[in-house]
Amino acid sequence: MANQQINAAEKQLATQKAKLNTQIAQAKNAGTNLPATARMQLEQAQQEIAAGEQKLQQEKRQFSHQSAVATKKIKVGKNKINKIKSKLKKLELPNYSVYNRREVPGGEGNLVYTTVAQVVEDLAKVFPIFLYFVAALVTFTTMNRFIDEERINSGTMKALGYDDYVIINKFIAYGFISGTIGTILGVYLGHTLMPQIVYHAYYKSITIPPIELHFHWQISLIALLLSWISSVLPAYLTAKNEFREKSAALLLPKPPAAGSTILLEKIPFIWNHLSFTHKVTARNIFRYKKRMLMTIFGVCGAATMLFAGFAVKNSITNMNNRQFKDLIHYNMIVAKKPSISDQQEKSLSKKLQAGSIKSETPIYYESLSKTAGKTGDTQDITLIAPSSSKVLKDYVHLNNRKTKQTLHLSNNGVIISERLSTLLNVSEGGYISITDKDNHVRKMKVAGITEMYMGHFVFMNKTEYQRVFKRNFKSNAYLVNLKNSSRKNTRKMAAQFMALNGVAGVVQNTAVSQELDVVVQSLNLIMVVLIVVAGLLAIVIQYNLTNINIAERIRELSTIKVLGFYDNEVTMYIYRETILLTVIGILVGYLTGDLLYRYILYVVPPDNVMFNPALSTSSFLWPLGVIGIITIVLGFIVNRKLKNLDMLEALKSVD
Repeated sequence: MANQQINAAEKQLATQKAKLNTQIAQAKNAGTNLPATARMQLEQAQQEIAAGEQKLQQEKRQFSHQSAVATKKIKVGKNKINKIKSKLKKLELPNYSVYNRREVPGGEGNLVYTTVAQVVEDLAKVFPIFLYFVAALVTFTTMNRFIDEERINSGTMKALGYDDYVIINKFIAYGFISGTIGTILGVYLGHTLMPQIVYHAYYKSITIPPIELHFHWQISLIALLLSWISSVLPAYLTAKNEFREKSAALLLPKPPAAGSTILLEKIPFIWNHLSFTHKVTARNIFRYKKRMLMTIFGVCGAATMLFAGFAVKNSITNMNNRQFKDLIHYNMIVAKKPSISDQQEKSLSKKLQAGSIKSETPIYYESLSKTAGKTGDTQDITLIAPSSSKVLKDYVHLNNRKTKQTLHLSNNGVIISERLSTLLNVSEGGYISITDKDNHVRKMKVAGITEMYMGHFVFMNKTEYQRVFKRNFKSNAYLVNLKNSSRKNTRKMAAQFMALNGVAGVVQNTAVSQELDVVVQSLNLIMVVLIVVAGLLAIVIQYNLTNINIAERIRELSTIKVLGFYDNEVTMYIYRETILLTVIGILVGYLTGDLLYRYILYVVPPDNVMFNPALSTSSFLWPLGVIGIITIVLGFIVNRKLKNLDMLEALKSVD
């Protein structure tokens, strides 16, 4: 614009000059003298021309100076525009994500709380069923024994003219009162003690408000009805069946069960090699079939809960160490910004070379997603593609949990974590479809399944990355291994990395490890409570059934004692059956306990956590040890009781 104005002014000045020169030439040619006024006008015009020329030169100089400055500014502005255009090309279209309360970034607290709450809820759905059946078995056995002990009294009342239902009402009232009192006590403890135990399992790890105790009348009513079914109904049915006999028969002791040929006798190879006492034991076991089944099922119930409790406890005990010491060796993932500048890259590289960093390796890192799981949540999946597949083993150990075989990245597919394969129901050789950060669905072939207990992972090499994403490989993050891997130092170093302008985010293992700790510690306490309850039930079952066995066969035991059997022989005569049935109950308990354990592994773990399904030897030894010790202690009690047996009183005739 300035150049155009100057050019226009110069043209106008040249035109005026030419016009003036023409007029002067014409005046001279005419040879006439100019008037004074004209000369003054001419001189004034010449002065104006001189002033205009001077101003023109001044404007030219000013223009030259401003033009140099403007040219410099234009050059700087063009450079800025080019840089911004370059950054603009690197910018990606924005993605919008919709989260629920469990998925929202920063909502780990809600996720942990809902996770542990779901664990308690799932356990509460299965263990009360087992506890009820075991308790119902004990109650049923006790009520049967009570009616048998009152046989002669009942016969006397019937002989005196009492109606059968009047006598039966005594047993119904006993079962009703005892069952109701026991249920009320259980409901009270269930509403006060158990919530406190569960609350104290979590409140140290999670900031939650004080516990509020509420009365759940629906559950209490169900508990009351179930207790009446197991205490009142057996009393009524057993007593009614008992009073079908005549009064004279009821006034006599209940005749012992008749013996019969058993299946084992038809196998001469085994039967002929048994001693006399072992043959008697085998016959007596099948002679009292109802007690045999009660003992087996009672011990089986206790063994089932003990096995499941110890198996779960062993499964979760070393999960954290296994995950973050044996499988994952890096402490954090440092992700770069997509538009990182050269200066920011240098600052990040300088930080990675600091003395506090043990080692680092460049990778491509991306958070993928997939809707899966029981609640239909969006699962976060960590994709790691290292620049060097050989170096990855220093940061992540990939191995198949079942075969213990070390896995290596190949061009034939990706390696995914075991929990992810379970959620997606895919095995080696199958295909999975996962959504990337640009909301594009990427199809991948599963070449291997690696052991991993927390989080979902996908590992691939550069070649597989280029095939799946259809673009050249370029690292955008680093796996970082710290010299001091404590949680406190990891948080400190993560904050330092986040302070760098070129860092988009830092993924720490400490948060994941802490979440896993909360789940493990709380579940551990619940398993301890379960184990204690199962142990107490085993004591009650064994003691109750053993006492009933002795009371029913007191005349038989007194007889063999009179015949010259030693005290230990008398004890083993009856207790050998208990030992054998206990062993059978434990073996059956292993089978049902394994089913219960598999159910817990399927139902209880959160979507991003996997319990170790491998069974340890201790899972089998603990139930055997607990029930074995109870059986041995009860054996000494039985031996002492039979030692002091009053044979004369036991053998008195009641005819």
